[in-house]
Amino acid sequence: MPKTLLIALVFALAVTTTQAERPNVILFLVDDLGWSDLGCQGSQYYQTPNIDALAESGVRFTNAYAACAVCSPTRAAVLTGKYPARLLLTQWLPAGRWDPDKHKMHEGRFLRSLPLEELTLAECLRESGYATWHIGKWHLGGAPFSLPQHHGFDVNIAGDDHGAPGSFFYPFKGKWKLPTTGEAIAKQAYSGGKEGDYLTDCLTDEAIQLIKSHDEKKPFFLYFPYYAVHTPIQGKPELMEKYEGMPKVKRQGTPGYASMIESVDQSIGRVLALLEQSGRKDNTLIIFTSDNGGFAGATSNAPLRANKGSHYEGGIRVPLIFAGAGIGMKAPGGLDLPVISCDLFPTILTFTKTPMRKSDGRNLAPLLNGFGEVAYDHNHSLFWHYPHYNRHPQSKPVSIVRRGKWKLIESLETGGLELYDLDEDLGETNNLAGEKTELANELNTQLADWKRSVRADPMTPNPLFQPESQNQNKKK
Repeated sequence: MPKTLLIALVFALAVTTTQAERPNVILFLVDDLGWSDLGCQGSQYYQTPNIDALAESGVRFTNAYAACAVCSPTRAAVLTGKYPARLLLTQWLPAGRWDPDKHKMHEGRFLRSLPLEELTLAECLRESGYATWHIGKWHLGGAPFSLPQHHGFDVNIAGDDHGAPGSFFYPFKGKWKLPTTGEAIAKQAYSGGKEGDYLTDCLTDEAIQLIKSHDEKKPFFLYFPYYAVHTPIQGKPELMEKYEGMPKVKRQGTPGYASMIESVDQSIGRVLALLEQSGRKDNTLIIFTSDNGGFAGATSNAPLRANKGSHYEGGIRVPLIFAGAGIGMKAPGGLDLPVISCDLFPTILTFTKTPMRKSDGRNLAPLLNGFGEVAYDHNHSLFWHYPHYNRHPQSKPVSIVRRGKWKLIESLETGGLELYDLDEDLGETNNLAGEKTELANELNTQLADWKRSVRADPMTPNPLFQPESQNQNKKK
């Protein structure tokens, strides 16, 4: 793109934003929602009219990616704009699935909480005059010093170190067994509510109350990371009855999972209705996305391969929608430009006229303001580094680069390469690494250079590994 055109685009963006009020921002982050799990994404099973309407009014990215196939690293990337590998936060917290006998490699080192030294989106916006609210799942550390209130949020409702609620039904209590010891840990995501209450509805009530009681003269940032549709798969009885009545051949997922998706959609509909009624709709930027792909057994991610926990497309490609204030672009059929979780950070800072901070993300605001695809590089590379093991199907330790239509996967156990043409082979069935060796080697060199630049922590051989125990595990 010519330098003069780039300058013109930046100048036009500055003029547009200075003439408008600073928008409120609502970021909906649904847990474990698959790429195919919305009506606007092609599902004929899941009922998501409110989310579909949001997509129709804004811009839906069809090549959007989570920064990791599991939750905590993606959440860290959303809030800091940095790749998980740069943050040294590459695994879900607290993890503990590594087995010294069964795993060939030592896992890469990773932090068990988001460092206080990292500057978050909430801290940037609060410094810029925004009220900052967190409602829902945190999963980036715990007490006494790594909760939302320690990372820039004025209000924290239901955010703690756990990755799932004890239950979605009042009193929201349950237990979780530590992977390393089997010790049962009690958890309760939310202490409010009453008999018969459902967690998604209660958290929506909290969000609505915050918006209603807020001084309209001061902009707000609402980060609403739902606990749904993560396990335990628990839908409201009236919705469960609806989906259980559908023929099994028409189901994309379990009735419980479908019920949870519809509850999220109802929640978003309530928040959007409040914005409309209170006159805030035109001055609120809405962002909707997920932290990784859909959970195996709960939903089908077809036509994508695999599921949450795997770094094939089904584990990392996610829905992403921008709508509301400042969105001038129209793309009724969706926009196929590759984007990733890190891009939200600089994009939100631009829309809110907040001083820009260093990140790995790209600023999508010029594109979303309506200046067109000329402001975007289709061949910009995206990266992943996951030096870990987990128990999700088709998961393995990998590093990945996607450039244009090409996706290269490096196995961190064997060094083997997989190369896929995602334009022709969305399901990743035809490995072209042996056929296109020059391209595979070029992308692998680029990937290695990136890993050095972010200081990605490597895997190392595990001297305790016992091949026979791995074979026994496979037989089971």
